[in-house]
Amino acid sequence: MGRNYGLRSSSLYLRSMRCIAKTLYGLEPVAEQELKAFGIQNMQRMNRAFAFDCDLEQLYRINLGARSILRVLVKVSSFKAHNDRHLYSQASKVNWEKYLGVEQSFAIDATVNGKRFRHSRYAALKVKDAIVDQFRKKFDQRPNVNTDAPDVRINLHISETDVTLSIDSSGESLEKRGYRTESNAAPMSECLAAGMLLLSGWDGKNPLLDAMTGSGTLAIEAALLASNTPPSLHRPFGFQSWDNYDKALFNRIELELRNGITEITTRIVARDADIDAIRIAKRNARRAGLVDQITFEQKDFLQSEPIAEKGFVFMNPPYGERLEEDEQMPEFYGEVGRHLKHQFVGTQLWVISGNLPALKRLGLKPDHRHKVFNGAIECRINGYTLFAGKRIDQLNQDA
Repeated sequence: MGRNYGLRSSSLYLRSMRCIAKTLYGLEPVAEQELKAFGIQNMQRMNRAFAFDCDLEQLYRINLGARSILRVLVKVSSFKAHNDRHLYSQASKVNWEKYLGVEQSFAIDATVNGKRFRHSRYAALKVKDAIVDQFRKKFDQRPNVNTDAPDVRINLHISETDVTLSIDSSGESLEKRGYRTESNAAPMSECLAAGMLLLSGWDGKNPLLDAMTGSGTLAIEAALLASNTPPSLHRPFGFQSWDNYDKALFNRIELELRNGITEITTRIVARDADIDAIRIAKRNARRAGLVDQITFEQKDFLQSEPIAEKGFVFMNPPYGERLEEDEQMPEFYGEVGRHLKHQFVGTQLWVISGNLPALKRLGLKPDHRHKVFNGAIECRINGYTLFAGKRIDQLNQDA
């Protein structure tokens, strides 16, 4: 046990904190709407992020309830640094005992952009040295580095010479909901799946078919949304290791959110041609507490029928990342498009794919297009309305 130095009675105790909420590229519109729903105002839009002021209660609520946000950072310091020595010097000026105890462990996540700093690991090492050296000088002891499960996670962001240091309130990324411990090849992130649902405008009341469910992420995120279940109820957060962690406040918010969970009033169906995928999806849904709220069916989409006359179909078809698969993808997407046109008239269709040439082979004209990334793969989320007959005739009829 380390000695208790009575530290960190500082800015993390302030009611108003300057925060940065990070999201995925392409999900900024829905992330902004989510933050507004949490009472956040006067946001400053950044690259895949928003800066704003919030209090401790809002910080807890965003971490528990946000669906399209990856993490929430609390700003510690910002300054200019022109080289590694300057970075070390400026980082040394931060009073780190306000945020970190000598008995605690920490890790530094670094992102660097520009010509001055090219290596994120080296930049993180200089900040680590500044923190460790400061504690050694003051207490003749130092906090340990733990990259796997640190008590305090520090975020370092450098753009050219602009440096921002923050404390990560979320800990592990918020897309790690805790239910998906199994997955198949190239799964969609939980955050991206939720963002796709929010971009579509699906309100949780229309029937929904996840037509190629894979590990079940889209269907599970849909069930979380339809039941008003906060996605991060079953996971820990970084702020729970802070000295100012208000457990009573957190418990009150958590109880309120649990009491707000409602019954799902529509059908959510998850289908896949692969029985192993269905088994994985069911186990993931069980961990999320939603296995009884989703209907799982082994069924090839090309032999699949609608679950309602009007509803939503979401689809994450294979991208064909291996060469032998890529050659087959245009024909496969063409078959999917023909089946959609003949069997799914009246449906709102939303497709995500990283195979952009094959996506065109659906033969459908999208009403909505969103550029996103599934991991490192550039993708499109396209929204379609499946009309009977010619599209132009339907548009003229609706005019």
